[in-house]
Amino acid sequence: MNNIQTTRKTNFRWVICAMLFFATTVNYLDRQALSLTWKDFIAPEFHWTNTDYGNIAAAFSIMYAIANFFSGRIIDWLGTRRGYLWAIGVWSAGACLHALCGWATELWVGLDHAAQLVGAAGDVAATVSMVSVWFFLAARVVLAAGESGNFPAAVKVTAEYFPKKDRAFATAIFNAGATIGALVAPLCIPTLARYFKDMGVGNGWEMAFVVIGMLGFVWMGIWIFIYQPMQTNKRVNAAEREYILQDSHDDAAADADSGRKLSILECLRLRQTWAILMGKFLTDGVWWFFLFWTPAYISDVYGYTSDSAMAQMLMFTLYAITMLSLYGGKLPTIFINRTGGNAYNCRMKAMFIFALFPLLGLVAQTLGAISCWLTICIIGIVGAAHQSWSANLFSVGSDLFPKKAVATITGINGMAGGLSSFLINFVSGRLLDHVEAAQTVFCGFQGKEAGYFLIFCYCSVAYIAGWLVMKLLVPRYMPVKA
Repeated sequence: MNNIQTTRKTNFRWVICAMLFFATTVNYLDRQALSLTWKDFIAPEFHWTNTDYGNIAAAFSIMYAIANFFSGRIIDWLGTRRGYLWAIGVWSAGACLHALCGWATELWVGLDHAAQLVGAAGDVAATVSMVSVWFFLAARVVLAAGESGNFPAAVKVTAEYFPKKDRAFATAIFNAGATIGALVAPLCIPTLARYFKDMGVGNGWEMAFVVIGMLGFVWMGIWIFIYQPMQTNKRVNAAEREYILQDSHDDAAADADSGRKLSILECLRLRQTWAILMGKFLTDGVWWFFLFWTPAYISDVYGYTSDSAMAQMLMFTLYAITMLSLYGGKLPTIFINRTGGNAYNCRMKAMFIFALFPLLGLVAQTLGAISCWLTICIIGIVGAAHQSWSANLFSVGSDLFPKKAVATITGINGMAGGLSSFLINFVSGRLLDHVEAAQTVFCGFQGKEAGYFLIFCYCSVAYIAGWLVMKLLVPRYMPVKA
């Protein structure tokens, strides 16, 4: 024991955390490729409306929700090594499949090349729109099925490689991959699409999907080489292993090592599950709305196309601000160290603070009349608050549930987030088309701007509502016994 205490511990757990970060980055690059190309590259070719895009985004979300219901259980069954490989392999293949949608539409409709799709009119244009939507729906379903495994696997790895007090920070780091993916995507995806279009390779957007999709296969090769379970990993020495297992004498951790697995139905009978589920359901749509619709918002309201330098700088700034979420993962640890309180109570205190920042969204669009930069900065602050909230919400699952149920709970969590995204995307497309056609006026905004303002209002109050529901269901630390 003395030898363990005096030996300097390795830090291989942070290498694993870095792999989770890069996987999440790739995850969001693949996810955001459509939102950054549909308005200016894909819609003119296939004659899409906001409703068409909303349907595709909603289909991704509902498949993501359904797959999440099972993905956590599958990750628990396969283990993190094999489960992660399957997840990223499927979603990378799904990302690449998007590139075939144009060719498949031409073949189905009986046209010879993309120029005929763009020039189609009347019934032919309507057919092109309908057929292309269905092909993109199919590709998004495959992408969603694979992507549903990312967070259950990543959270399970975090529970295996980090003690409780460090999990929120580690989760914030890998969850920041979502921000980095969203940060890099506006700079590279429209640029790739424009580059390949200028080269005459299709309409450009096809190769953007292929290039981004291939990154996942590169990650898989590295994962196979470096990942082993913590207990048998030769890159983890005894001192680091002792540090990771410091919670092993707690009741909940002991149950994790010796107890049986909880079934999905057993989990759904617990108020702890519903607290996490509702916290995710009420808030996750906010992030997905900004992820999927901000490029269109910048184009609709300010007139900047996704491949313009101004739009790229606005998007870059937005997601650069969301990097503040790294501090959000550290805040509960600071509370724990200062007060000695349990992880759950300190996490809920931090989450209440994060729930206050999105209220700025109520004035975001109004301030946009002064400068679009003010709106984008506020959206960035809301995004940072969301990522801080989300990182801690994932960690609430590992606080309250034994390790053998963590991936299952995370999967249920992801299902709730997917349902939230489905609803906000499904409603947003129809709402924006309706207010544009009717030229609706609301709180001084007209047409599409009125529609965006209505959605911003919901996004602003969602986190306070989510926190209140969680606190009502689990008012204090109530760990689940296996």
